[in-house]
Amino acid sequence: MEKKTNLFKERKYWIHSILATAFIFSFMWFIATFLTFLDFLDPIGDALEGYEITDQVFSNPSWREEPPADENVVIVNIGELSRREIAQQINIINSFGPKVIGLDAVFRTLKPDTLGDLMLADALANAPNVVMYAKLLDPDSTGVWHDVSFSHPLFTQDHKTASVNLIVEEANAEQYSFKTSRTFFPREYLRNPVTNEIDTVEAFGVALAKYLKPENVKALLDRNIEEEIINYRGNVMDYGRTRLGTRYYTLDVYDVLDTMFTPDLLKDKIVLMGFLGRDFSDTRSFEDKYFTPLNAKQAGRANPDMFGVVVHANIISMILNNDYIDSMSDFASNVLAVLVCFLNVLLFTFIYRKMDKWYDGITKLIQLLEAIIFTFIIIIVFHFFNFKLNLTVTIIAVLLAGDALEVFYGVVINLFDKYSRKELFSYDE
Repeated sequence: MEKKTNLFKERKYWIHSILATAFIFSFMWFIATFLTFLDFLDPIGDALEGYEITDQVFSNPSWREEPPADENVVIVNIGELSRREIAQQINIINSFGPKVIGLDAVFRTLKPDTLGDLMLADALANAPNVVMYAKLLDPDSTGVWHDVSFSHPLFTQDHKTASVNLIVEEANAEQYSFKTSRTFFPREYLRNPVTNEIDTVEAFGVALAKYLKPENVKALLDRNIEEEIINYRGNVMDYGRTRLGTRYYTLDVYDVLDTMFTPDLLKDKIVLMGFLGRDFSDTRSFEDKYFTPLNAKQAGRANPDMFGVVVHANIISMILNNDYIDSMSDFASNVLAVLVCFLNVLLFTFIYRKMDKWYDGITKLIQLLEAIIFTFIIIIVFHFFNFKLNLTVTIIAVLLAGDALEVFYGVVINLFDKYSRKELFSYDE
């Protein structure tokens, strides 16, 4: 009678499990590093590009209740107005006593219409609190920027400038690539070309929120998080492209010029001026427009859903409400992935050694259940605790563990056994 051994007391069992875990992560690294050129063979991946599991919480009404409109922020469409007309808008807005005006538009050079330039400069000079456009350019590998684009000094005058840069998912991607905007940098760093010192530049939304609730801005900066996740509140009129439309009070191009609003709409408010299309009926303008997690279409997205000025409005709302999303660190994510993978390897090795006829069926079932459970946990934790679990590596490791373990024991281990090698390279006639 064959003597049964306690597998868990075997030294080789633990050594092989550790080596198998290392093999799985080495395989994952190889795939991520050397097989990216096969992306064009992945139509499903292309369709889901820019999608994250947590988008379900933002875009699914079953998970997130519709918040009320933010009464602290008003967005004004400048459309394709001339500088004279934008000056008229500013004069009218300023007459109703806003707390601050944020101008998300750039006027780099002077125009042949000198009177129009002077009118705009005069309107800006008469507005006490204005935050102007600054686009940071030429970043290095450390995240320090080496150039910046401002409006002409005739317009910037002594007004504060702040970074309008919005992060898209792919490094160095241009705005016209229509990537998803999920995060922003509360502070950025610009190398001063004159002094060669590093200057701190606040994000556009941060600089504007400071006029209404400076204590909330301090709380944000005290978090000392380099890259904050945007907790999106909603959109403006978007014709169904996002679930949470009309969450901000907006004035179209001629609503301001014709004073078609009540004085209390702008009094002591943060007024954002920027491009929202030629007018609100314009559904084809994609200039300064991004995908966001609020997009009603989860896969195969064709049209971006939110203008940049509205993204800034969402950042401001998040700060004013102290409503932040925290996230798992990369270190914690990797440690958890290794631990979960190792536990799976221990279990799958036991099945491989003791129940080899059931191996494929049982391991596939376990992998599927684990992937579903982890996905559900991500959504639940994000919904109830505003905490983003980064379990992507964990789920990939789980889904690879079963097949990779067969390769490890069937190929790698046998290659180090002389009898197995002999069997591989010899056969009976």
